[in-house]
Amino acid sequence: MAKSIKITPTAMQVASPAFEQIAAEPIAMAETASPAAPTPEIAAIPADTATQPQMETKMEKITQTTEELVSFSQANVEAMVKSSQIWAAGVQDIGKTFAATAQAQMDATMATLKAFTGVKSFKDAIELQSSLARSSVEAAVAETGKLTDASMKLAEQTFAPITARVTVAMEKFGKAA
Repeated sequence: MAKSIKITPTAMQVASPAFEQIAAEPIAMAETASPAAPTPEIAAIPADTATQPQMETKMEKITQTTEELVSFSQANVEAMVKSSQIWAAGVQDIGKTFAATAQAQMDATMATLKAFTGVKSFKDAIELQSSLARSSVEAAVAETGKLTDASMKLAEQTFAPITARVTVAMEKFGKAA
């Protein structure tokens, strides 16, 4: 363990002549090889042509692996695009179904309002309103079931291309591991 020395201005004045003497002496430097001269380890390596085929084989394998990776990635992108197209078409169909249902409900409501104009008693108005409410609830329950089924089917169809790619990935990378 090195001892610590506390340097004070007085100590610097005392140590100064010794430091000047050491600084004035030339420092002997070991001769070093120039960077252009080959080291013995590198010079000892023969220019062997046997490593050339090995390098070519490794480069071919790297190229093949890169091509497979690019192909795999391209197929993944294509699956995502196909999935997006399926989803967009499905959402559009569900939107059309929903709009048709809303239009049918609006038509039923308008027909009921027209029927209200011809009502002659309060009892008839209550029966008409009850009939409208009952048919509206029944239609809403039926349409909700249809929309739920359509949404579930759309989700399955949308994820089918992605699921197929995951299966391919598991098969491909499962063998590698």
